[in-house]
Amino acid sequence: MRIAIVTETWPPEINGVALTVQSLAQGLAALGHSIEVVRPRQDDEGAASIAGLDHLPMPGAALPRYPGLRFGLPAHRQLHRRWSRQRPDVLYIATEGPLGLTALGAARRLGVPASTGFHTRFDDYARFYGFGFLTPIVYAYLRRFHNRADATIVPTAELAEFLELNRFRHVRLLRRAVDTKLFHPSRRDEALRAEWGLRENDIAVIYIGRIAPEKNLDLAVRAFRAIQARHPGAKFVLVGDGPARRPLSVAHPDFVFAGMRRGNDLARHYASGDLFLFPSLSETFGNVTLEALASGVPVVAYDYGAAREHMKASDVGACIAQDDADGFVAAAIALADDTPRRLRLRQSARAAVEALDPASVASSFSELLTELAARRAA
Repeated sequence: MRIAIVTETWPPEINGVALTVQSLAQGLAALGHSIEVVRPRQDDEGAASIAGLDHLPMPGAALPRYPGLRFGLPAHRQLHRRWSRQRPDVLYIATEGPLGLTALGAARRLGVPASTGFHTRFDDYARFYGFGFLTPIVYAYLRRFHNRADATIVPTAELAEFLELNRFRHVRLLRRAVDTKLFHPSRRDEALRAEWGLRENDIAVIYIGRIAPEKNLDLAVRAFRAIQARHPGAKFVLVGDGPARRPLSVAHPDFVFAGMRRGNDLARHYASGDLFLFPSLSETFGNVTLEALASGVPVVAYDYGAAREHMKASDVGACIAQDDADGFVAAAIALADDTPRRLRLRQSARAAVEALDPASVASSFSELLTELAARRAA
């Protein structure tokens, strides 16, 4: 098939949506589909234009408070003209911004079947940036957007049930994958740990992701300080960037801020940690949970999203009730105190995600899109 993928975030931008969409696009291309990626034009088009995919860069603008991220501007006329000449068999629209909205409109006008991805709880994000009063409006927009599509794709059964209860239609489940070849315990690097200021048996507590208010990092700081009180040699390493990085670095000058990392370097940072803290309550999934587990690092996270799907039934860390901040801190302390258990969990954490093969997820996605195209043709 000819498949058009519309996304307002794409590598070299680093976030869960960009990397997930890239993996899906490459997986579909490997299955023999012709893939067109419609996305905002990037500063580094050389890095963004991944071989094997047909790229259609569009006008975009920087996202407020996230200058490294962009969103696409409305492009109904351009997309309608292009797809009238080169009609896709089916669309996947990964983001709900202006570009995604106009792509959905163009697809409906041309009669092209379209699926959408529910990747980000933008309704939740509004309250973290002083716009809580907009939450009901944003949620209503998201529901209207996704209900115009032939299918809305979600990564967990929990989210599928929530959306269906809230009048989202045609919700379909597609499990997430993790690159278990890239993220692997063998990438642990003692030289990197020494750069962080750790001695042989010291504990590296690690967080990887956006450094922003919606990530609930105050709780991670609280948990780390409790660990540090019992293990003075411990270090807190934060990988990533965002609007909260500067105030956090000023308030805690002893923390290690590693900045943005990619590829093998990112995998090295994961595997060199001893305990991964993920206190966020604003995720639709949380890819970093899978990446930490694949790297052999036990995780403390709240009981939803990726943690509920892949940690609840396995001994890989601690899955905490969402209203229990004290329980989160206590679980982090218990893992830090129990070195033999942490070492055992390095193996069980890896085993819990080894079967999440990107190729099998791409195959399932291909079947879903083929079904939508066939249904529309019929």
